[in-house]
Amino acid sequence: MPKIQEILETMDYGPAPEAAGAVLDWLKARGRFGHFVDGGFTRPGQTFATDNPATGEPLAEVTQGTAADVAAAVKAARAAQPGWARLPGHERATWLYAIARHIQKRERFLAVLESLDNGKTIRETRDIDIPLVARHFYHHAGWAELLEEEFPGARPLGVCGQIIPWNFPLLMLAWKIAPALAAGNTVVLKPAEYTPLTALAFAEICAEIGLPKGVVNIVTGDGDTGAALVAAEVDKIAFTGSTEVGRAIRQATAGSGKSLTLELGGKSPYVVFADADLDAAVEGVVDAIWFNQGQVCCAGSRILVHEPVAAAFTDRLKARLAKLRLGDPLDKSTDIGAIVHPVQLRRIRDLVAEGEAQGAVLHRLECQLPATGSFFAPAFATNVQPANILSEVEIFGPVATLATFRTPDEAVQLANNTRYGLAASIWSENVNLCLDIAAKVQAGVVWINATNVFDAGAAFGGYRESGFGREGAREGLRDYLATPAPKPRPEAPMPDLSAAPVPEAGGKARPGIDRTAKMYVGGKQRRPDSGQSYAVRGAKGAVLGLAGLGNRKDIRNAVEAAAGASGWGKATGHNRAQVIYYIAENLAAREAEFAARLASAGVKDASGEVAAAIRRCFWYAAQADKFDGAVHATKSAHVTLAMPEPFGVMGVACPNDAPLLGLLSLVLPAIAMGNRVVAIPAPSMPLAATDLYQVFDTSDLPGGVVNIVTGPRDELVQTLAEHDGVAALWYCGTPEGRAAVERWSAGNLKVTWCPENRDWRGPAGQGRGFLDRATQIKTIWVPYGE
Repeated sequence: MPKIQEILETMDYGPAPEAAGAVLDWLKARGRFGHFVDGGFTRPGQTFATDNPATGEPLAEVTQGTAADVAAAVKAARAAQPGWARLPGHERATWLYAIARHIQKRERFLAVLESLDNGKTIRETRDIDIPLVARHFYHHAGWAELLEEEFPGARPLGVCGQIIPWNFPLLMLAWKIAPALAAGNTVVLKPAEYTPLTALAFAEICAEIGLPKGVVNIVTGDGDTGAALVAAEVDKIAFTGSTEVGRAIRQATAGSGKSLTLELGGKSPYVVFADADLDAAVEGVVDAIWFNQGQVCCAGSRILVHEPVAAAFTDRLKARLAKLRLGDPLDKSTDIGAIVHPVQLRRIRDLVAEGEAQGAVLHRLECQLPATGSFFAPAFATNVQPANILSEVEIFGPVATLATFRTPDEAVQLANNTRYGLAASIWSENVNLCLDIAAKVQAGVVWINATNVFDAGAAFGGYRESGFGREGAREGLRDYLATPAPKPRPEAPMPDLSAAPVPEAGGKARPGIDRTAKMYVGGKQRRPDSGQSYAVRGAKGAVLGLAGLGNRKDIRNAVEAAAGASGWGKATGHNRAQVIYYIAENLAAREAEFAARLASAGVKDASGEVAAAIRRCFWYAAQADKFDGAVHATKSAHVTLAMPEPFGVMGVACPNDAPLLGLLSLVLPAIAMGNRVVAIPAPSMPLAATDLYQVFDTSDLPGGVVNIVTGPRDELVQTLAEHDGVAALWYCGTPEGRAAVERWSAGNLKVTWCPENRDWRGPAGQGRGFLDRATQIKTIWVPYGE
């Protein structure tokens, strides 16, 4: 045994193992697990082993779920859902409170089980994961209590299918089950194939407290089981996992009417400015990329350092890396545990080898890896070009890249040089600089002088190919609720869009000067790229004029013009409101002219539609500077901001109905929130929309904010849906069109909304719901008080 003097000289840690006897006894007693369905465990079927990543030894046998197993679980959830939803909010709150209390009473048991099954260190499971699990159930017990007052008129979606990953098994379960139950839904959850054990322990807790049968159902299995759940008769799918699988789920659910939340991959920037506290920033890297062995979707895997301090920062990071301890996850002195599975370990090794072959220089912890288990030494890579695979691909392991930047603008360009948009971390003692960068990075979560901070009261979710929807806080709960659907109204029949000439009805000559309506792109009238037009007929078949036949090139030009009008999103809400008020003013000055145009197209009560359009301008102008974010109550020493941000470029495909009001009801909420729009007006009645560009031109609307492309809606919308420069798309059309739009949009995982046609003059034609769908929440964690 070393002497005290020797210990003080070396400062070596002694062994500090966490006892695992109680968990191992529980596993031995259970042996083989079935599914948890309708309040009890089924008999085990065909099973597979779940192993301890730190040793490779099997822990238990778990049943491989089949389509029949999933169907049985969905049936149980469906039967239980009406009764669960009918419970008073207070009663659901007491059940969630009971779950939270029992999780706290089993904290150490669950922490050890999670470490054994996942390979993460006991310090992480004990101090971070399990306390956050309890926090989520407590938080959502509060939402269950307040639901009726805070979300009046909302109702649960029904049965929710939930698929969770292996990196935070029990925490991801809590993120999904807690809001679903609070909102009155029932759930069928599939845990990850590699890490199902804490979900099965949670099922026992549900049985222990006497949770009503069928409210929570857990079916274990691999990807085939998950696919069966996606295809099952559920009302919502909530998925956390890889972008590739998320894209497949988007395609599989297209046109099904299922609500969808996707929390996907990331390649998050970690930006360090010259005036940052370098020691704190270095310690932050430990939490950003080496926390949980880098198996974190929002890991700060791209370190960007200001050139003046790059050398000093790199030296300090190497020194800190050398002090990390890799080993037994159950040892309380361990910093780096095991990789979850040999398959994931091979993937990390292959990516790192390819990155080194492309020129990257790897700096890794020099240590003796354990003889058994799946371990990878933490590292970071320098001399990494933006095209290096380590810069582009989500490694999902304890490996970061380190690059430099010269100016804040270059830092933003590098930070946004990714298809993902999940999180970002910004380090500087200049809070003005931090908030400026926070507004410019394209990420759903931004930490200032912090990283990987989570709380049930803060929304979490991404932009772009990191998915859509939010988990946590009010925003996350909203994704588990439905609002009453308006009464659908049929569209007008689609017209013949032939470019061939047609004779006038009755052979009468057209009075006045002939005018051909043009496209409106970038603030200018544009002829269609095809050079062709189609006849627009009135109610009695008379040709009212010609409208351009737009094509893919016209849509691409319009998207380019919209992208160039980015200053609109930076304008204040007051300034945007003034422009929209001005649109109303100029539309009112031409009210009789627009009413006559609509009447000739066969619109009943044309004057009423124009009057409603003017009122709609006023309503969204009023909202432009009043649709606010929130400050959420989360952790001490932080102000957590929920900022509604515009998507950027939005596509809007209008109903073939209400040619003026239908278009403005969709365009106005989008531009009021700072988006730029490419709109496809009603194909049979586009002339009211093309007349609007004269109103826009006299209303100080910047060129490119609204672009109008006429022609075959369901053909043009495909180009919008497949365009990577379009961040969100609204489509109001046929059921077949809705399915196609959702399927086409899977390329860059853009947010879609496909409302049914409705009475646009009534209450369903406007509301905060439109504004919610025209924005995405950015959560910003700002230091406060310390």
